[in-house]
Amino acid sequence: MTDCLTQEEKTILLRLARQAIETGVRGEPLPALDLLSLPAALQAQGASFVTLTLDGRLRGCIGALEPYQPLAEDVREHALAAALRDPRFPPVTPAELPRIHIEISRLTRPRPLPYTDVQDLLNRLTPGVDGVILRDGWRRATFLPQVWAQLPDKEEFLAHLCLKMGVAPDLWRRKTLEVQTYQVEEFHET
Repeated sequence: MTDCLTQEEKTILLRLARQAIETGVRGEPLPALDLLSLPAALQAQGASFVTLTLDGRLRGCIGALEPYQPLAEDVREHALAAALRDPRFPPVTPAELPRIHIEISRLTRPRPLPYTDVQDLLNRLTPGVDGVILRDGWRRATFLPQVWAQLPDKEEFLAHLCLKMGVAPDLWRRKTLEVQTYQVEEFHET
Protein backbone atom coordinates (compact mmCIF):
# COMPACT_ATOMS: atom_id res chain seq x y z
CA MET A 1 0.00 0.00 0.00
CA THR A 2 1.63 3.23 -1.15
CA ASP A 3 -0.53 5.95 0.45
CA CYS A 4 -0.14 4.97 4.10
CA LEU A 5 -2.00 6.74 6.86
CA THR A 6 -0.12 8.91 9.32
CA GLN A 7 0.14 7.87 12.95
CA GLU A 8 -2.31 10.66 13.82
CA GLU A 9 -4.86 9.35 11.28
CA LYS A 10 -4.51 5.81 12.64
CA THR A 11 -4.99 7.10 16.20
CA ILE A 12 -8.16 8.97 15.15
CA LEU A 13 -9.60 5.86 13.46
CA LEU A 14 -8.87 3.68 16.49
CA ARG A 15 -10.52 6.28 18.75
CA LEU A 16 -13.59 6.45 16.45
CA ALA A 17 -13.83 2.64 16.45
CA ARG A 18 -13.57 2.46 20.25
CA GLN A 19 -16.20 5.19 20.69
CA ALA A 20 -18.57 3.45 18.24
CA ILE A 21 -18.25 0.13 20.07
CA GLU A 22 -18.73 1.65 23.52
CA THR A 23 -21.72 3.70 22.36
CA GLY A 24 -23.33 0.73 20.63
CA VAL A 25 -22.79 -1.69 23.49
CA ARG A 26 -24.52 0.82 25.80
CA GLY A 27 -27.47 0.79 23.37
CA GLU A 28 -27.06 4.43 22.37
CA PRO A 29 -27.20 5.72 18.78
CA LEU A 30 -23.94 6.80 17.17
CA PRO A 31 -23.56 10.58 17.17
CA ALA A 32 -23.16 12.29 13.81
CA LEU A 33 -19.59 12.49 12.60
CA ASP A 34 -18.17 15.90 11.67
CA LEU A 35 -16.24 14.73 8.61
CA LEU A 36 -14.90 18.20 7.80
CA SER A 37 -13.01 18.23 11.10
CA LEU A 38 -11.05 15.14 10.06
CA PRO A 39 -7.92 14.82 7.89
CA ALA A 40 -8.61 14.47 4.15
CA ALA A 41 -7.49 10.82 4.09
CA LEU A 42 -10.28 9.94 6.54
CA GLN A 43 -12.87 11.89 4.53
CA ALA A 44 -11.96 10.01 1.33
CA GLN A 45 -13.81 6.83 0.44
CA GLY A 46 -12.18 3.76 1.91
CA ALA A 47 -12.84 0.11 2.70
CA SER A 48 -11.95 -1.41 6.06
CA PHE A 49 -12.31 -4.48 8.22
CA VAL A 50 -12.48 -4.13 11.99
CA THR A 51 -11.34 -7.14 13.98
CA LEU A 52 -12.08 -7.48 17.68
CA THR A 53 -10.23 -9.87 19.95
CA LEU A 54 -10.89 -10.73 23.58
CA ASP A 55 -7.95 -12.19 25.51
CA GLY A 56 -6.25 -12.96 22.18
CA ARG A 57 -9.23 -14.79 20.66
CA LEU A 58 -11.39 -13.58 17.79
CA ARG A 59 -14.52 -11.83 19.11
CA GLY A 60 -15.84 -10.26 15.90
CA CYS A 61 -14.70 -9.21 12.45
CA ILE A 62 -16.75 -7.33 9.86
CA GLY A 63 -15.83 -5.12 6.97
CA ALA A 64 -16.23 -4.13 3.33
CA LEU A 65 -14.18 -5.21 0.34
CA GLU A 66 -14.99 -2.15 -1.78
CA PRO A 67 -15.09 1.51 -0.70
CA TYR A 68 -18.57 3.07 -0.63
CA GLN A 69 -18.32 5.75 2.08
CA PRO A 70 -15.73 7.93 3.84
CA LEU A 71 -13.08 5.82 5.57
CA ALA A 72 -13.92 7.29 9.00
CA GLU A 73 -17.59 6.30 8.62
CA ASP A 74 -16.59 2.88 7.27
CA VAL A 75 -14.47 2.18 10.33
CA ARG A 76 -17.22 3.31 12.73
CA GLU A 77 -19.85 1.21 10.94
CA HIS A 78 -17.73 -1.93 10.90
CA ALA A 79 -16.50 -1.52 14.47
CA LEU A 80 -20.10 -1.37 15.64
CA ALA A 81 -21.09 -4.32 13.44
CA ALA A 82 -18.13 -6.42 14.64
CA ALA A 83 -19.19 -5.79 18.25
CA LEU A 84 -22.92 -6.34 17.85
CA ARG A 85 -23.74 -8.13 14.58
CA ASP A 86 -21.09 -10.71 13.74
CA PRO A 87 -23.32 -13.80 13.35
CA ARG A 88 -20.60 -16.06 14.76
CA PHE A 89 -20.70 -14.42 18.20
CA PRO A 90 -23.16 -12.98 20.71
CA PRO A 91 -23.02 -9.18 21.04
CA VAL A 92 -20.15 -7.74 23.07
CA THR A 93 -21.23 -6.99 26.62
CA PRO A 94 -20.33 -3.94 28.74
CA ALA A 95 -18.24 -6.19 31.01
CA GLU A 96 -16.09 -7.24 28.03
CA LEU A 97 -15.33 -3.69 26.81
CA PRO A 98 -12.14 -3.12 28.85
CA ARG A 99 -10.64 -6.36 27.47
CA ILE A 100 -11.65 -5.87 23.81
CA HIS A 101 -8.70 -5.15 21.54
CA ILE A 102 -9.34 -3.37 18.20
CA GLU A 103 -7.48 -3.98 14.95
CA ILE A 104 -8.26 -2.02 11.78
CA SER A 105 -7.35 -3.16 8.28
CA ARG A 106 -7.59 -0.57 5.51
CA LEU A 107 -7.93 -2.35 2.17
CA THR A 108 -6.69 -1.62 -1.32
CA ARG A 109 -9.18 -2.22 -4.13
CA PRO A 110 -9.40 -5.94 -4.97
CA ARG A 111 -7.79 -6.94 -8.27
CA PRO A 112 -8.61 -10.04 -10.32
CA LEU A 113 -6.01 -12.79 -10.12
CA PRO A 114 -6.21 -14.70 -13.40
CA TYR A 115 -4.66 -18.17 -13.35
CA THR A 116 -4.38 -21.13 -15.71
CA ASP A 117 -4.38 -24.09 -13.32
CA VAL A 118 -3.99 -25.06 -9.66
CA GLN A 119 -0.20 -24.73 -9.68
CA ASP A 120 -0.38 -21.32 -11.35
CA LEU A 121 -2.82 -20.14 -8.67
CA LEU A 122 -0.53 -21.36 -5.89
CA ASN A 123 2.47 -19.67 -7.54
CA ARG A 124 0.67 -16.32 -7.81
CA LEU A 125 -0.37 -16.06 -4.14
CA THR A 126 1.91 -14.18 -1.74
CA PRO A 127 1.43 -15.37 1.87
CA GLY A 128 1.34 -12.62 4.46
CA VAL A 129 0.78 -9.97 1.79
CA ASP A 130 -2.32 -10.95 -0.19
CA GLY A 131 -5.82 -10.88 1.15
CA VAL A 132 -7.77 -13.36 -0.97
CA ILE A 133 -11.37 -13.35 -2.17
CA LEU A 134 -12.82 -16.56 -3.64
CA ARG A 135 -16.09 -16.45 -5.52
CA ASP A 136 -18.21 -19.27 -6.93
CA GLY A 137 -21.46 -17.90 -8.34
CA TRP A 138 -23.21 -16.07 -5.52
CA ARG A 139 -20.97 -17.57 -2.83
CA ARG A 140 -18.00 -15.49 -1.72
CA ALA A 141 -15.50 -15.48 1.13
CA THR A 142 -12.34 -13.62 2.05
CA PHE A 143 -9.39 -13.96 4.37
CA LEU A 144 -7.38 -10.89 5.32
CA PRO A 145 -3.61 -11.18 4.82
CA GLN A 146 -3.24 -11.62 8.59
CA VAL A 147 -4.89 -15.08 8.32
CA TRP A 148 -1.71 -16.39 6.67
CA ALA A 149 -0.16 -16.33 10.18
CA GLN A 150 -2.56 -19.14 11.22
CA LEU A 151 -2.68 -20.85 7.79
CA PRO A 152 0.76 -20.40 6.17
CA ASP A 153 0.34 -23.32 3.75
CA LYS A 154 -1.25 -22.06 0.51
CA GLU A 155 -3.28 -25.23 -0.06
CA GLU A 156 -4.59 -25.24 3.50
CA PHE A 157 -5.35 -21.50 3.25
CA LEU A 158 -7.47 -22.05 0.11
CA ALA A 159 -9.18 -25.12 1.61
CA HIS A 160 -10.23 -23.15 4.70
CA LEU A 161 -11.37 -20.26 2.52
CA CYS A 162 -13.59 -22.68 0.58
CA LEU A 163 -15.04 -23.95 3.87
CA LYS A 164 -15.73 -20.37 4.92
CA MET A 165 -17.52 -19.90 1.58
CA GLY A 166 -19.71 -22.91 2.42
CA VAL A 167 -18.35 -25.30 -0.22
CA ALA A 168 -16.14 -28.40 -0.24
CA PRO A 169 -12.56 -27.64 0.84
CA ASP A 170 -11.16 -28.97 -2.44
CA LEU A 171 -13.43 -26.99 -4.77
CA TRP A 172 -10.53 -24.65 -5.61
CA ARG A 173 -8.73 -27.72 -7.06
CA ARG A 174 -11.69 -29.06 -9.04
CA LYS A 175 -13.11 -25.86 -10.50
CA THR A 176 -11.78 -22.55 -11.76
CA LEU A 177 -13.04 -20.03 -9.21
CA GLU A 178 -13.02 -16.26 -9.48
CA VAL A 179 -10.04 -15.11 -7.39
CA GLN A 180 -9.18 -11.56 -6.36
CA THR A 181 -6.40 -10.25 -4.15
CA TYR A 182 -5.92 -7.08 -2.13
CA GLN A 183 -3.47 -5.75 0.43
CA VAL A 184 -4.08 -4.05 3.75
CA GLU A 185 -2.59 -1.45 6.02
CA GLU A 186 -3.14 -2.98 9.45
CA PHE A 187 -2.88 -1.19 12.78
CA HIS A 188 -4.24 -1.82 16.25
CA GLU A 189 -4.57 -0.55 19.76
CA THR A 190 -1.42 -0.78 21.87
